[in-house]
Amino acid sequence: MPTVAIDRNAQGLARVKICGLREAEDIAAAVEAGARYVGFVFFAKSPRHLEITEARTLAQDVEPGIAKVGLVVNPTDELLTEILDAVPLDMIQLHGSETPERVTEIRTKFGLPVMKAVGVADAADLPKIAEYEAVADQILLDAKPPKEAELPGGNGLSFDWRLIAGRTWEKPWMLAGGLTPENVAEAILLTGARQVDVSSGVESAPGVKDSEKIRAFVHAARQGSDGA
Repeated sequence: MPTVAIDRNAQGLARVKICGLREAEDIAAAVEAGARYVGFVFFAKSPRHLEITEARTLAQDVEPGIAKVGLVVNPTDELLTEILDAVPLDMIQLHGSETPERVTEIRTKFGLPVMKAVGVADAADLPKIAEYEAVADQILLDAKPPKEAELPGGNGLSFDWRLIAGRTWEKPWMLAGGLTPENVAEAILLTGARQVDVSSGVESAPGVKDSEKIRAFVHAARQGSDGA
Protein backbone atom coordinates (compact mmCIF):
# COMPACT_ATOMS: atom_id res chain seq x y z
CA MET A 1 0.00 0.00 0.00
CA PRO A 2 1.40 3.47 -0.81
CA THR A 3 2.39 5.68 2.09
CA VAL A 4 2.74 9.39 2.62
CA ALA A 5 6.15 10.12 4.09
CA ILE A 6 6.29 12.18 7.28
CA ASP A 7 9.74 13.59 6.85
CA ARG A 8 10.95 16.84 8.37
CA ASN A 9 13.45 19.33 7.09
CA ALA A 10 16.70 20.06 8.86
CA GLN A 11 14.99 22.32 11.40
CA GLY A 12 12.32 19.72 12.28
CA LEU A 13 9.54 22.09 11.25
CA ALA A 14 5.92 21.08 11.62
CA ARG A 15 4.18 19.97 8.46
CA VAL A 16 1.16 22.06 7.50
CA LYS A 17 -2.04 20.96 5.79
CA ILE A 18 -4.28 23.61 4.23
CA CYS A 19 -7.74 22.09 3.82
CA GLY A 20 -10.78 23.17 1.86
CA LEU A 21 -8.88 24.68 -1.05
CA ARG A 22 -11.03 25.67 -4.02
CA GLU A 23 -8.89 28.00 -6.16
CA ALA A 24 -5.62 27.39 -8.02
CA GLU A 25 -4.09 30.60 -6.67
CA ASP A 26 -4.72 29.50 -3.09
CA ILE A 27 -3.09 26.15 -3.73
CA ALA A 28 -0.10 27.98 -5.20
CA ALA A 29 0.07 30.24 -2.14
CA ALA A 30 -0.06 27.24 0.18
CA VAL A 31 2.69 25.37 -1.65
CA GLU A 32 4.85 28.48 -1.97
CA ALA A 33 4.51 29.14 1.75
CA GLY A 34 5.68 25.62 2.54
CA ALA A 35 2.52 23.59 3.18
CA ARG A 36 3.08 19.87 2.64
CA TYR A 37 -0.56 18.81 2.29
CA VAL A 38 -3.45 20.33 0.32
CA GLY A 39 -6.98 19.24 1.11
CA PHE A 40 -10.06 18.99 -1.10
CA VAL A 41 -13.52 18.68 0.49
CA PHE A 42 -16.16 16.40 -1.00
CA PHE A 43 -19.13 17.15 1.26
CA ALA A 44 -22.08 19.01 -0.20
CA LYS A 45 -23.09 20.77 3.03
CA SER A 46 -19.69 22.44 3.32
CA PRO A 47 -18.95 25.89 1.85
CA ARG A 48 -15.64 24.32 0.79
CA HIS A 49 -17.25 21.54 -1.24
CA LEU A 50 -15.79 20.80 -4.65
CA GLU A 51 -17.40 19.03 -7.55
CA ILE A 52 -15.32 16.10 -8.69
CA THR A 53 -14.52 17.72 -12.03
CA GLU A 54 -13.27 20.85 -10.24
CA ALA A 55 -11.08 18.83 -7.90
CA ARG A 56 -9.63 16.87 -10.82
CA THR A 57 -8.48 20.06 -12.53
CA LEU A 58 -6.96 21.47 -9.35
CA ALA A 59 -5.25 18.24 -8.27
CA GLN A 60 -3.63 17.63 -11.64
CA ASP A 61 -1.65 20.86 -11.29
CA VAL A 62 -0.31 20.23 -7.78
CA GLU A 63 3.43 19.78 -7.93
CA PRO A 64 5.00 16.41 -7.01
CA GLY A 65 5.86 15.98 -3.35
CA ILE A 66 2.75 17.74 -2.06
CA ALA A 67 0.23 15.28 -0.62
CA LYS A 68 -3.27 15.68 -2.05
CA VAL A 69 -5.91 14.72 0.52
CA GLY A 70 -9.60 14.12 -0.18
CA LEU A 71 -11.93 14.78 2.75
CA VAL A 72 -15.14 12.72 2.77
CA VAL A 73 -17.86 12.15 5.36
CA ASN A 74 -19.32 8.65 5.77
CA PRO A 75 -18.68 7.92 2.08
CA THR A 76 -20.16 5.05 0.13
CA ASP A 77 -17.90 2.85 -1.95
CA GLU A 78 -19.62 4.28 -5.00
CA LEU A 79 -18.68 7.84 -4.10
CA LEU A 80 -15.08 6.91 -3.32
CA THR A 81 -14.80 5.06 -6.61
CA GLU A 82 -16.17 8.06 -8.50
CA ILE A 83 -13.74 10.42 -6.79
CA LEU A 84 -10.65 8.26 -7.09
CA ASP A 85 -11.30 7.36 -10.71
CA ALA A 86 -11.13 11.06 -11.54
CA VAL A 87 -8.93 12.79 -8.95
CA PRO A 88 -5.28 11.80 -8.37
CA LEU A 89 -5.37 11.79 -4.57
CA ASP A 90 -2.62 10.56 -2.27
CA MET A 91 -4.71 10.10 0.88
CA ILE A 92 -8.32 9.71 1.99
CA GLN A 93 -9.45 11.71 5.03
CA LEU A 94 -12.47 10.24 6.80
CA HIS A 95 -14.23 12.94 8.77
CA GLY A 96 -17.54 11.34 9.70
CA SER A 97 -18.72 8.64 12.09
CA GLU A 98 -16.90 5.83 10.28
CA THR A 99 -16.23 2.84 12.53
CA PRO A 100 -12.78 1.26 12.85
CA GLU A 101 -14.13 -1.62 10.74
CA ARG A 102 -15.18 0.78 8.00
CA VAL A 103 -11.76 2.47 8.08
CA THR A 104 -10.13 -0.92 7.54
CA GLU A 105 -12.53 -1.73 4.73
CA ILE A 106 -11.85 1.53 2.87
CA ARG A 107 -8.10 1.30 3.38
CA THR A 108 -8.03 -2.26 2.04
CA LYS A 109 -10.40 -1.76 -0.88
CA PHE A 110 -9.01 1.49 -2.26
CA GLY A 111 -5.30 1.03 -1.56
CA LEU A 112 -4.61 4.54 -0.30
CA PRO A 113 -3.44 5.72 3.13
CA VAL A 114 -6.33 6.78 5.34
CA MET A 115 -6.37 9.63 7.83
CA LYS A 116 -9.20 9.34 10.37
CA ALA A 117 -10.50 12.40 12.18
CA VAL A 118 -11.31 11.91 15.86
CA GLY A 119 -13.41 14.55 17.60
CA VAL A 120 -12.20 15.63 21.03
CA ALA A 121 -14.18 17.56 23.63
CA ASP A 122 -12.96 16.10 26.91
CA ALA A 123 -10.85 13.28 28.36
CA ALA A 124 -13.61 10.75 27.72
CA ASP A 125 -12.94 11.06 23.99
CA LEU A 126 -9.26 10.14 24.17
CA PRO A 127 -9.62 6.31 24.25
CA LYS A 128 -11.10 6.47 20.73
CA ILE A 129 -7.73 7.62 19.45
CA ALA A 130 -6.15 4.22 20.14
CA GLU A 131 -9.06 2.43 18.45
CA TYR A 132 -8.56 4.34 15.22
CA GLU A 133 -4.77 4.42 15.45
CA ALA A 134 -4.86 0.64 15.16
CA VAL A 135 -6.50 0.78 11.72
CA ALA A 136 -5.64 4.16 10.14
CA ASP A 137 -2.37 5.45 8.71
CA GLN A 138 -2.74 8.82 10.40
CA ILE A 139 -4.99 10.38 13.03
CA LEU A 140 -6.38 13.90 12.90
CA LEU A 141 -7.40 15.29 16.30
CA ASP A 142 -10.16 17.85 15.81
CA ALA A 143 -12.63 19.65 18.04
CA LYS A 144 -15.84 17.66 18.41
CA PRO A 145 -18.59 19.66 16.68
CA PRO A 146 -21.67 20.81 18.62
CA LYS A 147 -24.65 18.45 18.35
CA GLU A 148 -26.53 20.94 16.20
CA ALA A 149 -23.64 21.56 13.80
CA GLU A 150 -24.13 20.59 10.15
CA LEU A 151 -20.40 20.27 9.54
CA PRO A 152 -18.20 17.63 11.20
CA GLY A 153 -15.20 19.97 10.96
CA GLY A 154 -14.20 23.41 9.72
CA ASN A 155 -16.31 25.09 12.40
CA GLY A 156 -13.48 27.23 13.77
CA LEU A 157 -13.69 25.53 17.18
CA SER A 158 -10.77 24.30 19.24
CA PHE A 159 -10.55 21.87 22.16
CA ASP A 160 -8.51 22.06 25.36
CA TRP A 161 -5.03 21.31 24.06
CA ARG A 162 -3.90 20.42 27.57
CA LEU A 163 -5.80 17.15 27.15
CA ILE A 164 -3.11 15.86 24.79
CA ALA A 165 -0.07 17.75 26.10
CA GLY A 166 2.83 15.34 26.51
CA ARG A 167 0.98 12.42 24.91
CA THR A 168 2.49 10.41 22.09
CA TRP A 169 1.10 7.90 19.62
CA GLU A 170 2.81 5.40 17.37
CA LYS A 171 1.10 6.61 14.20
CA PRO A 172 1.60 10.11 12.76
CA TRP A 173 -1.05 12.51 14.01
CA MET A 174 -2.23 15.97 13.08
CA LEU A 175 -3.73 18.72 15.23
CA ALA A 176 -6.79 20.58 13.93
CA GLY A 177 -9.68 22.64 15.25
CA GLY A 178 -9.78 26.40 15.59
CA LEU A 179 -6.17 26.94 14.57
CA THR A 180 -5.25 30.38 13.25
CA PRO A 181 -2.05 32.28 12.44
CA GLU A 182 -2.39 33.83 15.90
CA ASN A 183 -2.57 30.63 17.96
CA VAL A 184 -0.89 27.85 15.97
CA ALA A 185 2.56 28.46 17.48
CA GLU A 186 1.12 28.18 20.99
CA ALA A 187 -0.77 25.02 20.03
CA ILE A 188 2.41 23.38 18.72
CA LEU A 189 4.41 24.37 21.78
CA LEU A 190 1.77 23.02 24.15
CA THR A 191 0.94 19.76 22.37
CA GLY A 192 4.18 18.91 20.60
CA ALA A 193 2.26 18.46 17.36
CA ARG A 194 4.48 17.84 14.34
CA GLN A 195 1.59 18.29 11.90
CA VAL A 196 -1.20 20.87 11.89
CA ASP A 197 -4.32 21.32 9.78
CA VAL A 198 -6.22 24.54 9.09
CA SER A 199 -9.27 25.50 7.05
CA SER A 200 -11.52 28.27 8.39
CA GLY A 201 -8.58 29.86 10.22
CA VAL A 202 -7.10 31.08 6.92
CA GLU A 203 -10.33 32.35 5.36
CA SER A 204 -11.78 35.82 4.82
CA ALA A 205 -15.29 34.31 4.57
CA PRO A 206 -16.62 30.74 4.75
CA GLY A 207 -15.00 28.82 1.91
CA VAL A 208 -12.91 31.80 0.74
CA LYS A 209 -9.22 31.33 1.42
CA ASP A 210 -6.95 34.32 2.12
CA SER A 211 -3.45 33.93 0.69
CA GLU A 212 -1.91 36.29 3.24
CA LYS A 213 -3.44 34.31 6.10
CA ILE A 214 -2.14 31.10 4.55
CA ARG A 215 1.38 32.50 4.46
CA ALA A 216 1.07 33.84 7.99
CA PHE A 217 -0.17 30.49 9.27
CA VAL A 218 2.71 28.51 7.78
CA HIS A 219 5.20 31.07 9.11
CA ALA A 220 3.70 30.91 12.59
CA ALA A 221 3.75 27.10 12.54
CA ARG A 222 7.44 27.24 11.78
CA GLN A 223 8.01 29.57 14.71
CA GLY A 224 6.11 27.24 17.00
CA SER A 225 8.00 24.15 15.92
CA ASP A 226 11.33 25.99 16.23
CA GLY A 227 10.53 26.46 19.92
CA ALA A 228 9.00 23.03 20.54
